[in-house]
Amino acid sequence: MNKFSFIILLLFVLGNTSVFSQKKTEATLVAKDTVKSNDIDPLTPAKAAFYSAILPGLGQAYNKKYWKIPIVYGAIGVSMYYYIDSNKSYHQYRDAYKRRLEGYSDDQFSYLDESRLVSAQKFYQRNRDLSALFVVGFYVLNIIDANVDAALIQFNVNENLSIRPDLYMNDVTSKTNLSLTLNYNF
Repeated sequence: MNKFSFIILLLFVLGNTSVFSQKKTEATLVAKDTVKSNDIDPLTPAKAAFYSAILPGLGQAYNKKYWKIPIVYGAIGVSMYYYIDSNKSYHQYRDAYKRRLEGYSDDQFSYLDESRLVSAQKFYQRNRDLSALFVVGFYVLNIIDANVDAALIQFNVNENLSIRPDLYMNDVTSKTNLSLTLNYNF
């Protein structure tokens, strides 16, 4: 049993030294062959989306796209304004209609009959609901924009990979031809 333990220990030690030496060789080869590039953080899009979910526009600030912040607040603000205005008008027409059903006719809409009050209620209720949908839609669009923008920032867009128009002379007809060339420099 002692010989068996010694052989297993010997194989274990020799096996580990060959693995460690192989890793060092691979690490030195990889380090020589690779070009230093910017590190890609896979959590950046999630952070930007989280920040935009907490406070609209904060994800755009995290991505350093400050010009988008007024657009975000403008879209959400205008939708919110129309929601509040339509909600106020809806309640005014609804209260006037309720007073008409109780028998009073001294409201601010005395020139309208009951069917017009009902149609005005429906109109402003529909506008209120659509405005609420727009508020939620622009809020979600704000989050998606921050997420996608953070993901697109990490793409490698440098001069080593480019598509350029190219003019060349045709040897047969001696006319100038236009083409696109795909350049990839190592």
